[in-house]
Order: sequence, then C-alpha cells, then structure tokens
Amino acid sequence: MRTARFIGDQVAGLLAFAVTATVFVLWLRYGFGAAGGPGPLFLWLSVGMNLLAWTLIGLVRLGDDSLRALARPSGGAAAAASRTGPGATGGGDGGAGGAAPLSLAVVIPAHNEEPVIDGAIASALRLFPRWDIYVVSDSSHDSTADIAAETGVNVLELLNNRGKAGALEAVIEEFDLTGTYDGVVILDADTELHAGYVEGVRAQLRDPAVAAVAGFVVAEWKPHERTVVGRLISAYRDRLYWMLQYLLRYGQTWRRTSVPFIVPGFASTYRSSALKKIDINPSGLVIEDFNMTFEVHRKRLGRISMHPGTKAYSQDPFTLADYVSQVRRWTLGFWQTVRRHGVWPGLFWFALFFYILEVVLVAVLLLAAVGFAVLLLLPDATGGLVLRWGVYEGGYDAVTAVLPLTAVAVGLFVPDYLLTCVLAAVRRRPGYLVYGLFFLPVRVIDAYLTLRTIPQAWTVGSNGRWTSPNRAAARL
Repeated sequence: MRTARFIGDQVAGLLAFAVTATVFVLWLRYGFGAAGGPGPLFLWLSVGMNLLAWTLIGLVRLGDDSLRALARPSGGAAAAASRTGPGATGGGDGGAGGAAPLSLAVVIPAHNEEPVIDGAIASALRLFPRWDIYVVSDSSHDSTADIAAETGVNVLELLNNRGKAGALEAVIEEFDLTGTYDGVVILDADTELHAGYVEGVRAQLRDPAVAAVAGFVVAEWKPHERTVVGRLISAYRDRLYWMLQYLLRYGQTWRRTSVPFIVPGFASTYRSSALKKIDINPSGLVIEDFNMTFEVHRKRLGRISMHPGTKAYSQDPFTLADYVSQVRRWTLGFWQTVRRHGVWPGLFWFALFFYILEVVLVAVLLLAAVGFAVLLLLPDATGGLVLRWGVYEGGYDAVTAVLPLTAVAVGLFVPDYLLTCVLAAVRRRPGYLVYGLFFLPVRVIDAYLTLRTIPQAWTVGSNGRWTSPNRAAARL
C-alpha cells in the first residue's frame, strides 16, 4: 500500500509539473508576443510585486537562518530544552542555562461549536496538561460547554454573547492567565495542532525579543467529506495559505524585518508580558487578530515570529455563503483596524502602505477586467443587438482595439492557473488541476469584498459577536 501511494504521489507530481511547464511556455509566447506584450501586466495581477519582494527577502532569511543554525552549538542546555516534551509545567520553553521552562496556557473561545470542540480539545490535550487548557463558551446554545467539561479542562461559560475578543478578555481576566503563565496560546474551536507545534513555539520564544508566535496554517484536505463547492474552497485556500506564508509572511517575520500584518487568531501564542499591554477588545471591531497584531507593532512590544514547523490545521468553510461571510469579516476587520490605529512612522507602515496600495489596485483592475470581458461578450450573447447602440459600439471598438477578449481571458486565467499547477506539483494533488479552473471567479469575489468593505469600515458599526458557520464533526 505504501509503495502504491508513493508511486501515485510521484506520478501526480510529474503530471502537475508537466502541465505547469507546458502552460507556462504557451502563455509566454502569447503574452509577450502575439498579444502585443500585455504579459507583465497580467503577471502582476496574478502574483504582485509585494509577493516577489518578500519572496526574495525570505530567501535571504533562509540563508541567514541556515548559517545561524550551523553556528549554534549542538549540545548543552539549549539542546536539552529542545528535547523536553510538552506536558509538564505547561509544555513551555526550556530556557538556556537550566532556567525553568516557560509555562503556557491554552485558551479556546467557542460559540456553538458542538461538532468540532472535542477535536480541538483532544488536539490540545495531546500537547498540554488538562489543567492548562481553558475553554470559554461564549453564550453557546448547544452542548459546547458540556462537551468541554466532560474532558476535565477548565470551562468558563458566559451568559452574554461577547464575541471572540470579549470571550478572550473574559477568560484571561477570570483566571489571571497573564499573571499565572508566561505565555498564552489562543486556538479557534476548529483548530487542531500539529505534534510539533509546542516545540516550534518553544524554539521561537527562546528569543526574549519575540512577543508573539504566529501559527502556520494548513488547510485540511478531505475531499470525500466535502461537496464540490467545499473542495473548491479548500483547494483555493490551500493555495492562498501556501503563497501568503511561504512567499510573503516568511520574509516578513525575519528577525531583521518583523512586519507581518496579522498573527492569525486560529493558532497564535503571545508572551504574557506583551499580552498584558494589548487592548484585546476595543469597541467597533468585528475581529481581533488584526488589532492584536497592530497593537504589538504600535506599542513596540517585541517582534513577531513565524516558522513553517509551527503548524496547525484549520477547517475552511463548506459553503459559498459561509466563505463570503468569512472573507467579508476578515477584510472588514482589516480595514477597521487600519482605521482605528492610523499611521505611524516605521518599517511596519512602510511595508503596509505598499501592500494596501497593491491590494486595492489589483482589486480594481481585476474587477475592471471582468467588466471589459462582459462588455466584449454581450454582442455575441445578444446576437449583436447591443452594437446598435452607438455609445456601446464606440466603447466596444475602443476596447477590442487595445485589449481583445482573448487577451483578457488568456492573460488573466493562465498566470493564475499556473500558480495552481505549481501547488498541485508541490502537494502532489492532481485534483487541484481541475479545481484550479474555477479559482479566478473566487479571486473576483475576494476583490469585490476587499473594495466593498473599505467604506464599511467607517460606516458600519461592529460589536464583535459571531455567528458560527456550518461545521463538520469529522476531524483531521
């Protein structure tokens, strides 16, 4: 069975690589030749300069980390600390010189998470003692609190729905977690930790300058448990996470940069000394993780660290409606946080400015390209009737003279699909080659929500309360 699986993985990888190489060569010939050279524009729309710049910085970080690892002594207290298993004394950081390990509390805020809460707790129990795990049920109407109580972990039930940020604030204050522990791990109720998560956190918190450790999100891939739409969302998210973390955030969390825009709330760890100074639950924000990250940067509480070894698994939305709702919350939360904190001098805002600029420009141009495509398709769809309208005919002729429909279709779709082919080769999942055909429409949805939520950040009030999406009881 293992031999067959190995052969299957290799064949899948070779297939995806062959498709990638073929499509890339054909697109280069078209994009830089017959179409008059729009290739660079479309390539920018698909990849972006920020991704390229931070990828290069990430390569520098990779070399720097490798050299530091070679120079680091292999024996002594540091090696002993890295061998210390999570569990006793909170599974924390074994410091150098025989210092006591850092104690860690695990907080799991939950609201009506009956299908998945047991999986999250079981995952945490594999790495932490039960007395260091705290579940806060935020006015749940199902059996979330009862399931948590049966496991023997600490449970706090809130009568009023305060939202995730309010629940975090309540449980930290109720049990004085920042006064009792050296660090606090925050998990979503649908998160499961990789076996190496605590070891990865321990290694990063060994640096006293680190204020927070960002978890490395891995999208679940269980196609037999999802509908076609659910598989499409999961595959799309896998590509998105891979690009953002390996090509963007890895460079942003280098010790000489430390400018990530978010410590994802699904699995994050904060040093207690920094968490005490963070305003976790300010009014008017729909989500908390962007704000907590900006607080770390704004108050200069320390640097943010991330490493691919600190993995955790997250369950993505199962329906398009839940996906749209989640992305809207994320983008709205980002713009609300930008509004709340404003601009301040420093490397963080220097990087953030160019990121925002590119995100907005790409969203505008992507939606404009879709508009052009509709403009060019309408004559065929209406049998040429729209061309009898003089204004439309003039616009149609002007657009087709500069950017024919084939250029829009090929220029937008192929670079985007190439990224999917690369991931299919890396992941050895040939199914991505099929789902990737529909990723561009999902990107259009993301672009629309990005622009739609900008004015809402200044006009829509938010109380932070959550409505749980559809969950699957089957876990990773």
